[in-house]
Amino acid sequence: MSLGGPRPPDALETAAIAAREHAFAPFSKFRVGAAVECADGRIYSGCNIENATYGLTVCAERVAVFKALSEGARAFRRVVVAADTATLTPPCGACRQILWEFMGDVEITLVNLAGAAESYRLKDLLPRPFDASYL
Repeated sequence: MSLGGPRPPDALETAAIAAREHAFAPFSKFRVGAAVECADGRIYSGCNIENATYGLTVCAERVAVFKALSEGARAFRRVVVAADTATLTPPCGACRQILWEFMGDVEITLVNLAGAAESYRLKDLLPRPFDASYL
């Protein structure tokens, strides 16, 4: 884990912050953006999209990963999650599982709009992950 104070965002962080602006969160008002970087440098972003039943809500991380996969991406370097919170917001459990299955032990950077950032390896956020090796 690396901790950082306010600093200028890099391109992937900027993409996640920009994606957050498109979030559809009329119920929770909790807007999140995410961006994934492919091994070839392409960036795909996503935002959370809520539904009145909440159970059908899709998180920003899953939107970004699924967009990348639907465009043929299969190898990834890192992911950024952006929210407007003082305490940096990690991916939920469902997103951690999806990130693990499709991205492996990638770097995850959490950022907020004030410029704070923390970076982790996914394995630090999801110890003993379940994947196809158990099937």
